[in-house]
Amino acid sequence: MYYFIRDVPEEKEGGQWRDYKLVSLHGNVCEAFFQDPEGLKNWSNVQPLSPIVTFLGDGHPGIWNAVESFATQSWLIRREVLDWYHLKENLFKVGGSLKRLEAVEHLLWRGFVNKAIDAFDGVKSKRAKNFQAYLTKHYQRIPDYQYYQQLGIVIGSGDVESKIKQVGARVKLSGARWHLHNVSRILRLRCAYLNHSPLLSVNVLS
Repeated sequence: MYYFIRDVPEEKEGGQWRDYKLVSLHGNVCEAFFQDPEGLKNWSNVQPLSPIVTFLGDGHPGIWNAVESFATQSWLIRREVLDWYHLKENLFKVGGSLKRLEAVEHLLWRGFVNKAIDAFDGVKSKRAKNFQAYLTKHYQRIPDYQYYQQLGIVIGSGDVESKIKQVGARVKLSGARWHLHNVSRILRLRCAYLNHSPLLSVNVLS
């Protein structure tokens, strides 16, 4: 089972963007929650689980804080994976020598995190230092991506990105503004549609 989770700014009121969290499970079921971390946790924890649970996300700290309370049963094996494409994007934001960036990309692809960190020693730019700190922070979430890919373990968040776009197609209509008490309703409705919920079909037909 895979948990893909991401914070997404969607609703605006009083000039401030508000966030919702969207979770996609093994590419089949998604659910979105607006300012409801308890609901997110409860929903996730009642889903059927496989013995190995993979959490895949980008570097946002809110994501990893949220999943700490998911799938905590003692019989489960948990693994957290930093999304490869976000990792690569952050790497190339460092700039500088293209040769160095490509060499570090290869190191990270094979999970050699320490060597990737060492490659920026002596580089004085703030971006390089920040990237080293980023790698150190997510050290345990950076596997051998090539090996994972060979095993068929998902390493990119394309599924959740797709779901976000599909939810956004309804929520982010041109000029749309949402009252706070309606946000959760429209998110639930949109996810039910994407999940091909039979209950949604019954309600529409009736």
